[in-house]
Amino acid sequence: MRAVQFSEYGPARVLHVAEVEEPHAGPGEIRVAVRASGVSPGETYIRSGAFRDVVTTTLPYRTGFDAAGVVDEVGDGVTRTGIGDEVFGMTGMTVRGANADHAVLSIWAPKPAAWSWEEAGGAETATRVLDRLGVGAGHTVLIQGAAGGVGTIAVQLAAARGATVIGTASEHNHDLLRSLGARPTTYGTGLAGRVRALAPAGVDAVFDCAGGALPDLVAIAGDPARVVTIAPDFTAAAHGVHLSHGAPAGETGEALVTDADPLAAHGLAIAADLAGRGRLRIPVAAVFPLAEAASAHELSESRHARGKIVLMG
Repeated sequence: MRAVQFSEYGPARVLHVAEVEEPHAGPGEIRVAVRASGVSPGETYIRSGAFRDVVTTTLPYRTGFDAAGVVDEVGDGVTRTGIGDEVFGMTGMTVRGANADHAVLSIWAPKPAAWSWEEAGGAETATRVLDRLGVGAGHTVLIQGAAGGVGTIAVQLAAARGATVIGTASEHNHDLLRSLGARPTTYGTGLAGRVRALAPAGVDAVFDCAGGALPDLVAIAGDPARVVTIAPDFTAAAHGVHLSHGAPAGETGEALVTDADPLAAHGLAIAADLAGRGRLRIPVAAVFPLAEAASAHELSESRHARGKIVLMG
């Protein structure tokens, strides 16, 4: 089968499509014929070599964490999913390899009929962070980088919990954020004052999807314990901020993270339910064929993508 991988660290052009052996579903897993898979911003840092000293990586490295597709193999112990079912979900965090013709999923949910293949995915990360921050009804949450693939989902999931959502994005994305249920503002100097104007009583939690502004975000939250980042920011620990990554303990370096979060599998079912009721949509920034994975990575690295970046088989 075909799979996107890299055999050396470097710019996006080191990515290539290789012919590899097909994976097979183990106990409690399923295999899907992939219809669409996501491009993870974190993997652009792994591919570049920026994480080589803190993340153990075996080369060649196959990319892709989330995928949507049709089940074609079911592992032992799986009882409520069958061959031919349409699902979306995630691979094992250390296995990856979703940017391929076939992928083995460790957590999944039925694909909502309202979603296209391109739209399915991304809810696990947003749910994991909102759970850790304890975001619920009556809270105010600031989402930094709210127009990206995870940010757009986090806005909607937080609003569905009854929270007031403030989202930062470039001004041309503000109408999008309003349509998703957020009060938009811009990045950069003076952020604390702009947030104060939108939320005079302050914010209860900060979800950082973008990176690069942790001192300001901690000041806005008033306590680093009320800030969680998913951006690959090496200064997180120095600021007392938790970096959420979902990898099992011991599989990433202590210089990067101090502890790990379990995968929020329940987030998939929540997303599917909201989508079925017309309360969750997934903006798609761009769709590329597998052969153009390098272009997809370049767009992700530009940090200008408005929504999710998708690879199609």
